[in-house]
Amino acid sequence: MALEVNGNSIATTEAGYLVDLNDWNEDVCKALAEGEGIELTDRHMDVVEFLRDEYINNGGNQPMERAITKHMSGVWGEKLKGKDLYNLFPGAPSKQGLKVAGLPATTRKGGY
Repeated sequence: MALEVNGNSIATTEAGYLVDLNDWNEDVCKALAEGEGIELTDRHMDVVEFLRDEYINNGGNQPMERAITKHMSGVWGEKLKGKDLYNLFPGAPSKQGLKVAGLPATTRKGGY
C-alpha cells in the first residue's frame, strides 16, 4: 500500500503504518491523521513528538498509555486520565498515536 503526499508515494503496511519511519514529516503526519479521522492539534503533536522521541532515542521504546499519560501530564501541567488521551486518539494513543507518528505497529501485548 502507499500514501500519496505532495506528489510522493510513501510506502505503508497493509494496516497503514509507514514502512520507513524516515519518510515521516509534518505533511505525512497530517495525511496519516486525516486517514484516521483525526484533526491534529498542538496536543496531538505533543504526543506524536513524545512517541517519536521515545522510539528513536530510547532503543525502539513504544510507551504504553500509562506512560504516555504520565509524561503528557508533566508536559501540559495538569493531571490527565487515560480518557483524555483517548479523546485525542480514539483508536488508542499507543496504537493510533504510533501510526500518526510514523512508527511501526506495537508488538506489545497488553499490561502496564
